Amino acid sequence: MSEGAQRACGALVTRYAEADVPTELGWFRVVVYRQAGSPFEHVAIVTGDVAGGEDVLVRVHSECFTGEVLRSLKCDCRAQLDLALQRVGEAGRGAVVYLRQEGRGIGLGNKIRAYALQHHGADTVDANTMLGFRPDERRYDVAAAILRDMGIRSVALMTNNPDKISALEAEGIAVRRRVSHTVEPSAYSRDYLVTKVVRMGHLIDGAKLGLVATRS
Repeated sequence: MSEGAQRACGALVTRYAEADVPTELGWFRVVVYRQAGSPFEHVAIVTGDVAGGEDVLVRVHSECFTGEVLRSLKCDCRAQLDLALQRVGEAGRGAVVYLRQEGRGIGLGNKIRAYALQHHGADTVDANTMLGFRPDERRYDVAAAILRDMGIRSVALMTNNPDKISALEAEGIAVRRRVSHTVEPSAYSRDYLVTKVVRMGHLIDGAKLGLVATRS
């Protein structure tokens, strides 16, 4: 697509710009999408030929300013993003869809308000609900629209979140298999990850978090 060219990709997003970008993990094709009725621009970070692709290695990743920019130790987001880019780079074919939905969809300001509540003993689920939100406000219709525009027919999804799998499948994206996407916890992120497992059903190895399985 020539510089400045745009392409509508259904009602949700417009492919706005793209270019090859060198990174520490190799060259990636960065494709920027604009969301209809929203100020946000989302990004597909692509390597190899994914058009018409089956079982393409994909990560759908939500923005995390605190982890990715401030390098906060409270979450695993930056490490997960780095791992996803490393994996698609090594595979030579794949995509990371980067969605602008900070704080599981509640925004940066509310995320920091939730952090303040966590300092007083609330976990991440309770903090969100105390602020009037659902535990997870994210949506994946935009991700599905981006994947369809790239010609990706089915994915091997890098995720620990079963809700993300069901949400993408509900939007018509076939998830052929799940690729475990666990990174080492820090002393600060352990409780957050335990909450993901115990209260949100994430498929993280409990042994890494010090969780001991009990027999019923």
